[in-house]
Amino acid sequence: MPVDIGKARDFVYRQGSVFERALFAWLFDDGSLERLQQVILCYKNPDGGFGHGFEHDLKAPQSNPLALEYLLGVMKRCGIPAGRLLDGTAAWVEAQMGADGALRNPPQTREYPLAPWWQESGGQTLPDSIVGNLMRFNRATPTLVERTKSWALDNVTIESIKANDWLFMAYHAYDFFFAIDDFPALADYRRATIDNIIACARALPDSQVDSLFAFTPAPGSLVACALPPGILERCLDRLASAQQSAGHWRDQHELPQWYPITTINALVALRRYDRC
Repeated sequence: MPVDIGKARDFVYRQGSVFERALFAWLFDDGSLERLQQVILCYKNPDGGFGHGFEHDLKAPQSNPLALEYLLGVMKRCGIPAGRLLDGTAAWVEAQMGADGALRNPPQTREYPLAPWWQESGGQTLPDSIVGNLMRFNRATPTLVERTKSWALDNVTIESIKANDWLFMAYHAYDFFFAIDDFPALADYRRATIDNIIACARALPDSQVDSLFAFTPAPGSLVACALPPGILERCLDRLASAQQSAGHWRDQHELPQWYPITTINALVALRRYDRC
């Protein structure tokens, strides 16, 4: 069956947050970029960070790394211009970095609804994706870059990259090593990252095919060209056929709060590959 954008719109407008509705409108209905950015700024705190439940797993209003990581990922995947969204954000990230480069979470995150898999840490502590994507948007300070390089040298090895067996999680290495241009043995880290994405994609369950398009944003993109024949086509076919009768796409964990953004991501991928 062909993709039904009308049904997808109805679902996002029924079930999505104000941000998700504004994002859908900007991407597919000639909606206002200014309004989308204003909505995003409602999640921003005076300290330059983001909170207020922007990332569904952590509802604390205080600025936290998880909310920023999620925002940067959506901005990259959907092509949202930074504008003034990230003004002051690099300084906030610097303030959250410990001596080892890991990120601190405000203690209040545990006082608000929090997904069980974040209970121990209180949220994201890894700086690689955040700083890598700040580099992509030309918002990373030299201090942030150097501290994150040191953290990566201490915590990330080629072996650990290759050991990853969940495609979704490859974003940590991908976002950092393909944003930085000065790192020891960088070509080897990049090759390991691509190899890991390919290995995970070969074994990718149908329920997780949407993850591939975080790394293959367009037909001519680096990972898209590196994939063995047939993998991308299989994932596109599966994605195109996975729309539910209510108009949405399911996320890989069957968590309804993630269905609206999963639906938006699916439509973005299918449009870029001329499937809708």
